[in-house]
Amino acid sequence: MKHRFLGTSGLQISEIAYGNWLTHGSQVENDAATACVHAALDAGITTFDTADVYANTVAEQVLGDALVGQRRESLEILTKVYWTTGPGGPNDSGLSRKHMMESINGSLRRLRTDYVDVYQAHRYDHATPLEETMQAFADIVRQGKALYIGVSEWTADQIRAGQALARDLGFRLVSNQPQYSMLWRVIEGEVVPASREEGLSQIVFSPVGQGVLTGKYRPGAAPPAGSRATDEKGGAKFIQRFLRDDVLERVARLQPVADELGLTMAQLAVAWVLQNENVAAAIIGASRPEQVAENVKASGVVIPAELLARIDEVLGDVVERDPARTAESSPATRPW
Repeated sequence: MKHRFLGTSGLQISEIAYGNWLTHGSQVENDAATACVHAALDAGITTFDTADVYANTVAEQVLGDALVGQRRESLEILTKVYWTTGPGGPNDSGLSRKHMMESINGSLRRLRTDYVDVYQAHRYDHATPLEETMQAFADIVRQGKALYIGVSEWTADQIRAGQALARDLGFRLVSNQPQYSMLWRVIEGEVVPASREEGLSQIVFSPVGQGVLTGKYRPGAAPPAGSRATDEKGGAKFIQRFLRDDVLERVARLQPVADELGLTMAQLAVAWVLQNENVAAAIIGASRPEQVAENVKASGVVIPAELLARIDEVLGDVVERDPARTAESSPATRPW
């Protein structure tokens, strides 16, 4: 497993991270979740990403339990704050000082740790002054509850504004966590250049396009039983944008590229996002340990320029590149 520096900081994270969105506490039983975490550790993954909102805080607890007995100093634990947790009261969401201070304490308790390595703003909060949010992050760092601060799905302008305030307060933003895959490249035009300027790396989620880039979904065919597209707990909603016949037909044509590299389609997808030098890590999820063992084989893979060009040619105009799609991910009002 290779490691990469996170932004311009001195922190290194495994270039493949393990995440438990849509799995722990919801899709996957706790024993299976623990087995997946241990498989990640066995494969050399040291970076684990979660959020307080996943399964309404249960995912953090499952991850904390699964990591009991591990040397804390050898791990990088990342979590997030913004979306609604608890019963959904007026202060149970957003990036207000009150919600952030209460949320970091809850996350540390559930994760069974005194600190997280990276604490991330899960979205941009249009309802709270940015100054209030960044001051709260500064205080969380000074209290030793988080070592580094990141954001998720912020626009280029939001990253620049946040970083300017962070500098004034004595810390820096080191990462952004966006969706990124062969099919979803909206960060390339504006967010990545701004991140390079401001010293942030990307920690990307859904590198396999919610599973579509595995090739298991076929045009004109019903989704396989037990797949994410059939999961009514949340998975089906997120994958719908990719379940179009024109997309699935293009994805199927990537199989010869994967074969030429000796990779599975999923490994090709993960390796592809890691070719972007601004990407520090690709987050993978799993419902079975063997999925972890397979996906980590993408670490260290170099895709030749001619094959990258062929991928672009095959996918053509089904790739989403509009930078405006990033702004759409942050609600204009509080999420409750």
